[in-house]
Amino acid sequence: MASVRRGVAIGIGVVVGLLATGSAPEGVAEGEPGRAVPTQDGPHLQSPGSPHPPYNSIPPTSGPHVPWLAPWGVHRIPIPWEVQVHNLEDGGVIIHYRCDRPCPDAVATLERIVGEYPTQVILAPERRLETAIALTAWGRLETMEAPDEPSIRRFIEAYRGIDHHPPREGAAPSPTRTPPR
Repeated sequence: MASVRRGVAIGIGVVVGLLATGSAPEGVAEGEPGRAVPTQDGPHLQSPGSPHPPYNSIPPTSGPHVPWLAPWGVHRIPIPWEVQVHNLEDGGVIIHYRCDRPCPDAVATLERIVGEYPTQVILAPERRLETAIALTAWGRLETMEAPDEPSIRRFIEAYRGIDHHPPREGAAPSPTRTPPR
């Protein structure tokens, strides 16, 4: 009986430890927009097609990525996830949308919002979404079925410009908020 109790106690400790890793990313206060997604290591890949462990969210909020960025702004075709993740690491916010049938009003609203931010915000279609819209930042994800402008702006303002590069020797620890360019 004592060994059963010990096993249960160890199991509970493991579950509590796993739940603790789902806390907000460093530099982000609890109660901020979106839900926390545990951050994954972010090694550089040779290309978007390079093999790597699977991402832990759709769309990804951290993990392996290529060493270059997608241009900030509105995109009409999907951006490979391995490229998107580097934009997130550089303090970007990405608004993904999926239109199962034409949704010009929703896309126009999202384009207008993104157009107000000259850098560090991207809009791109994403057919793998489970909802109509997903907002991503490093370690954060928010989903919605229709554009909710106040929620989208709050998400952008909360996470845009927070750099998540690993600290370099002699450099200030990450994350730091960098002024949008």
